[in-house]
Amino acid sequence: MSILAKIAEIENEMARTQRNKATAHHLGLLKARLAKLRRELITPKGGSGGATGEGFDVAKTGDARIGFVGFPSVGKSTLLSNLAGVYSEVAAYEFTTLTTVPGVIRYKGAKIQLLDLPGIIEGAKDGKGRGRQVIAVARTCNLILIVLDVLKPLGHKKLIEHELEGFGIRLNKQPPNIGFKKKDKGGINFTATCAQTELDADTVKSILAEYKIHNADITLRSDSTADDLIDVVEGNRVYIPCIYVLNKIDQISIEELDIIYKVPHCVPISAHHRWNFDDLLERMWDYLKLVRIYTKPKGQLPDYTSPVVLPDEHTSVEDFCLKIHKNLIKEFKYALVWGSSVKHNPQKVGKDHVLEDEDVIQLVKK
Repeated sequence: MSILAKIAEIENEMARTQRNKATAHHLGLLKARLAKLRRELITPKGGSGGATGEGFDVAKTGDARIGFVGFPSVGKSTLLSNLAGVYSEVAAYEFTTLTTVPGVIRYKGAKIQLLDLPGIIEGAKDGKGRGRQVIAVARTCNLILIVLDVLKPLGHKKLIEHELEGFGIRLNKQPPNIGFKKKDKGGINFTATCAQTELDADTVKSILAEYKIHNADITLRSDSTADDLIDVVEGNRVYIPCIYVLNKIDQISIEELDIIYKVPHCVPISAHHRWNFDDLLERMWDYLKLVRIYTKPKGQLPDYTSPVVLPDEHTSVEDFCLKIHKNLIKEFKYALVWGSSVKHNPQKVGKDHVLEDEDVIQLVKK
């Protein structure tokens, strides 16, 4: 029996099962089995894994990477060529783009790499079309733009989300607040710091038993679902912010546009007419959460043209030094910082000081 047949069988059984307290345990087990089979699909067992698709592994350049995901012919290539000035072949038939086309834009001093990925079709996560490679590239992006046709958005949106979820990509979500620690002996130690509606000790034990884990500490710090627990145990999930770009707004009325604007994480644009690009760029910048640090050589004015761009979670002075060169930190004595992260301008700080957006820094070496 093939993996796909097994997955279909489990999905059918889950659809047949009524959801209530008595069946929660059984559903949790089925979900765990499903997650294991999905993982086998993504990473086939043994062997050298066959030839990878040509032109898919694009070298990472710039400060952040944004992937355009969408069905064929929704205007991804037009959007890329109008944003970045890169020519990605555009035509009126489906599947024009066959490999990843990279482009780079400069925005607020940061170099941002844009990837035009080939169209995703239904069943991509099961390896149909070029789907598996497309989604594998999408996993490495800092932000995903799901490009939708404004005339048929919702069906497409659900399908694409389903494909990405099946690949372990979680859109616009935070990692679940669950502590999970394997140990050598002592059985399963289960603690919940708040009331749980779905998980109880037995369900947790049975899900872990499915993964052949019999000794572990599990701490639930929020009201979690079986899916959250499986995500934590699998450990290969990536949490990526996502913007839904509704293209072709030149084909709808103003009233419809007003409704679209109220949808969260949505930006309506027209790639062909270049409408509303500034709003899209601004939204991309917000979601990427990049921090710009300006450098100041001693006795000169700060260089405001080319900032050093750091991701939001790594913005200490040490990270700043490592971004420039890994030997800098060995010679580091202290830094002078001007900006919103310090009380006095300038202030002498050590390597653990956390910088904020648009700070100016001057390094002093030993």
